[in-house]
Parts: sequence; C-alpha cells; structure tokens
Amino acid sequence: MRLSITASLNPGERLGMNIYNEQGNILLSEGLTLTQKMINRLVALNIPFVYIQDSRTDDIMPKPPISGELRREALQTIEATFLEIKNGVKVNSAFTIEKAALKFTHLVRSIMEELKNSNELLTLLADVYTYDDYIFTHSFNVTLYTLALGMELKLEKKQLEVLGLGAILHDVGKMLVPVDILRKPDKLTEEEFEQIQKHPEYGFHLIKNVYTVSLIVANCAYQHHERLDGSGYPRGVRGDEIHYYGKIIAVADVFDAVTSNRVYRKAMLPHEGLEILYAGAGKKFDKQIIEAFRRAVAIYPNGLTVELNDGRKGIVSSQNEGIGDRPIVRILEEPNHKVVHPYEVDLRTDLHLLIKECLNIQENSLTL
Repeated sequence: MRLSITASLNPGERLGMNIYNEQGNILLSEGLTLTQKMINRLVALNIPFVYIQDSRTDDIMPKPPISGELRREALQTIEATFLEIKNGVKVNSAFTIEKAALKFTHLVRSIMEELKNSNELLTLLADVYTYDDYIFTHSFNVTLYTLALGMELKLEKKQLEVLGLGAILHDVGKMLVPVDILRKPDKLTEEEFEQIQKHPEYGFHLIKNVYTVSLIVANCAYQHHERLDGSGYPRGVRGDEIHYYGKIIAVADVFDAVTSNRVYRKAMLPHEGLEILYAGAGKKFDKQIIEAFRRAVAIYPNGLTVELNDGRKGIVSSQNEGIGDRPIVRILEEPNHKVVHPYEVDLRTDLHLLIKECLNIQENSLTL
C-alpha cells in the first residue's frame, strides 16, 4: 500500500488500513471505497496521511510500534489522569501527581516492553487515529519517541523509566493554561504566548514537591523548551545547564510537533521533521541525540513515494534496522518508462544511491 496526503485523496480509492476514533473503535474500515463525503470528513478530523490500497504495493505493510490495545489504554490513561491533575490542583496537587506517577510508571514499563520486542524502526504514521485533544496524543507520541531514543542511546531500564515518566509529564503544566489559548487557531498575542511559555514552570512546580517522584522528572517538564544556545524558555539556560533527559525530550517534542497536524499548521513528513532538527544541531539540539534519533526512527516510512538520485521512482517497501534514512525501495518507474516487473533496491548496500526527494504525493506524480 502507499501513503497519501488525505487532502489529495480521490473518490473510488480504497483505504489500506483501518482508521480508529479516540475510543479505539473503527471509524473507517480497511478496504472501504472512499467517497468525497468520507474524504471531507477525514480532512475535517485533521488526519494528515492515510494508506491507500494499490495492486503493486499491497504487500507493503507499515507496522504500528505498539499494539492497538496498549495505545488505547495509554491515551485513555493520559487523558483521565491529566484531567484529574487539572481538577485536583486546588485540592491536593501533590497527592494527585503521586497517583498519576504510579499509573504512568506502569504505562511506561508496558510501552518499553513492546518497543523492546519490536524489530521495527519507530513510525507513528502506521497508526491512524482521530483524537480531539492534541495535548494527550502529543504526550503519548513524545513518550514513544523518547523511549525509542533512550533505548538507542543504551540507557538502563531504571533510567528509561524516569525518562519515560518525564516524557509523559513534560506538558502537564499546560493543564494550567487557559483552554482557549491552547486551542486558538490564529496567531497568539504577545500576552497569550507568554501564558504558553509558563507551562514548563507550571509543570515543574506541580511535580517537584512530590517526594516519591524523581526531581529529574520535574526538570524534564521544566527544561524541554530550553536550547543549547540559551534561546529557549522559561529560563534561557544553555549547554550543560540543561539535563541530558531534557535534551532528549526536546528532540522528541519538536519532531512530534512538526510532524503532527495542528490547528495553525499542516503536518510535515518525517524527513522534513528531521531536517528541522538538523538545522539546529549543535546550536539548539544535541547533535549526538539527533544522530541516535535518525537511527531509531523511520525517516522514510513504508509506503512513501520517493525519487532516487539516478531518476528512478518507487515506494519505500521496508526498513533497515538502525539506519532510518536508508530503507529498501521498490522501483516502479525508471526514467521515461514504467517498470513492468517491479524490483527492490537496498540503500544500505547500494551506497551510491540516495533518496533525492519525496515526490509530491498530493499530485500522485508516480504512475501506479
């Protein structure tokens, strides 16, 4: 199957994978023939990409990083617990955070176990879910990216548990920011942006006095928007003043932010998100962490249409473990003609080949 931008879908195309709602129930089923009304609904739900069936690529299967059951449990737990925190702040915030930490630690361990048992590079494009509140899905996605990154960096189990807890709670301070500011589709005013910039400090103060939770977790919330050159917020600390875990979560946070649909911006593809990170390598983000992220995440996910530097075009068919930017590509077109018998090239071994660009899948520029 191949990946397509939702807004570019055509009536009559057949859906390649189930699309789920926030409860984990099937919204649209695999194999369903799409109508314009369905396409409009998917666009309205802010689903940026979907997989479409195609006879020459139907054996190309994107694999979700964790089971649907665990994903549903995770999102429901994050939402319910964050709302408990929001409601419990004025009553007994320390007790509420302590309970949340116990739930989230169990969740982190479950996610770690499934990621450990998977040989696939991480890609969240294999999961097609709708969810109304970006904060909850973002907290979950950042946790997945952070744990995959921590494993690639060879952190020990206990370190990963603390890091994962910090990732889930990194945005908990947004529970104290007015909802109308968080969901505002237009440009924020200076005063509104100042409110947003307070969420790391809010999160730090919510967590730091909970004695059963590591202070490192509080610092993850405090420092995930800090940058190596001191250009971040809320304190503008720099370099080694930023905890290592804060640097890790910063990379995961930015990558998920730019590759997710937001009310004010369309989602980027993973390779575009990585370019954003590399643009800040050594200045804003730790370069070694970005390199580890490149190894852990599928930069060119299965089903993506690409053009190689020799003019051949095709679909990414599978990944090479530990080399997120050199996948296996099924060639469907050679310069000036369609390939009758598609074949695969492995960018891990064919070192002279590079992905020149990801074709504009809005225009369906590959003849299929």
